[in-house]
Amino acid sequence: MDLPVMPPVKPMLARPVSTIPPGMQYEAKWDGFRAVVHRDGEEVVLGSRTGKPLTRYFPEVVEAVRENLPPRCVVDGEIVVAYDGRLDFDRLSERIHPADSRVRTLAGRTPASLVVFDVLALGDDVLTGRPLTERRAVLERVMAEASAPVHLAPATTDEALARRWFEQYEGAGLDGVVAKPLDLLYRPDVRAMYKIKHERTADCVVAGYRLHKSGPVVGSLLLGLYDARGALQHVGVSAAFPMKRRAELVEELEPLRIDPAEHPWAAWADATAHEGARLPGAPSRWSGKKDMSWVAIAPERVCEVAYDHMEGGRFRHTARFRRWRPDRTPSGCTYAQLEEVVRYDLSEVLSSG
Repeated sequence: MDLPVMPPVKPMLARPVSTIPPGMQYEAKWDGFRAVVHRDGEEVVLGSRTGKPLTRYFPEVVEAVRENLPPRCVVDGEIVVAYDGRLDFDRLSERIHPADSRVRTLAGRTPASLVVFDVLALGDDVLTGRPLTERRAVLERVMAEASAPVHLAPATTDEALARRWFEQYEGAGLDGVVAKPLDLLYRPDVRAMYKIKHERTADCVVAGYRLHKSGPVVGSLLLGLYDARGALQHVGVSAAFPMKRRAELVEELEPLRIDPAEHPWAAWADATAHEGARLPGAPSRWSGKKDMSWVAIAPERVCEVAYDHMEGGRFRHTARFRRWRPDRTPSGCTYAQLEEVVRYDLSEVLSSG
């Protein structure tokens, strides 16, 4: 491979803000695997956010790149999997598998797509030093003849339309909106853009905690919600606490410690138990040999957390602790309290690109 911008390249990043800033280019925030794609003839490299290649996990994307992108180019985008008209991160995550046969089976069953939103190089020209408006014009030109599963990401400078996207696109599984200054140069591994994500709150049962890697203080609180059958399901964690607060939490929760065998999630270490319930410590290709053990506490305390969206019955990202809720009973912490998002067909999002 001989390109003016060579792999690995860490993509440009975004920092969170609470409102959509004015006077920028706006795009949807995709919920997938970020990928900087290098193509030099038949050679294709799909680089992850960390710089490690994703190429072997998405053979159908590699072939689609050869069919739809210029012979020599470097583009920035997102690899996504769609299912039932919306993005499905769980099915996307299944693709990171050590067995090539499994990867190819899933590539046929739930093929991935590539959504392209920036261009870093074309032919022998490096474009990272050009403003966003020029890069977008080049990208629209080179993507004019592209077809599924390679898509040009929709973009607009209309703030009102961006607000509409923010409300509608969540129903298709998207995260929110990204705002980019019009004169923005491409800055790898720098948070030079802005991301605006949905935030909601929920009351959850605190049913345990994991210790912090630094020592005997709380690393994360394990959160639960009761389903329609009355079973307590593990829905995620809340983890961002100052070190002093982590130590205080150990003392606060000590009176609630119980024998793990008496806990609703007592079977968490049995891999087969995860097939019919959501339990902490689920087997994962991401966790590897990481210690997933946790401290069991009686599910008697309730806290309010902020979250952006749910995926498969759990919080998609780490929830943010807001406050304890002594006025709430654990039995009232159910899935019924969660806001229902109006569905929106993903094909409508992709076709607008």
